[in-house]
Amino acid sequence: MSLADPQPWLLLAAAAHLGFQVTVDLVVYPALGEVPREAWFVAHDRHSRRITPVVALVYPPLVVLLGWAAVAEPRSTGTWVAVAGGLLAVGATAAVAAPTHGRLSSASVAERPALMRRLDRADRVRTIGAVVCVVGAVLLLA
Repeated sequence: MSLADPQPWLLLAAAAHLGFQVTVDLVVYPALGEVPREAWFVAHDRHSRRITPVVALVYPPLVVLLGWAAVAEPRSTGTWVAVAGGLLAVGATAAVAAPTHGRLSSASVAERPALMRRLDRADRVRTIGAVVCVVGAVLLLA
């Protein structure tokens, strides 16, 4: 294996994704959930603007590297474990987290708690997916 192979790059991207997910899950969303009513819209808007570039730095390379690994190492169990975890995280983002953030940007005070719980659940799924992806990337290197 060399740096011209996908394995070390996938592990790097998967680890960065896991670090991002754990930070969002344990720090960012709990802090967002504690924002007072009167500051909610400003805080959520700032969160959305600040997190978008980070998502753009983390997710596209991860997806590209998962595809590269699937083409380069289709017989490795690690490849498919990483792909499954990555797809779980990306799918939960696209299907639940992103639309929920969209709804939160204009949600009433009464709607917010349920939407935040939905976002928290989606984020747990994304974090599990990120862990599975890292496990697959480690298996792929072994």
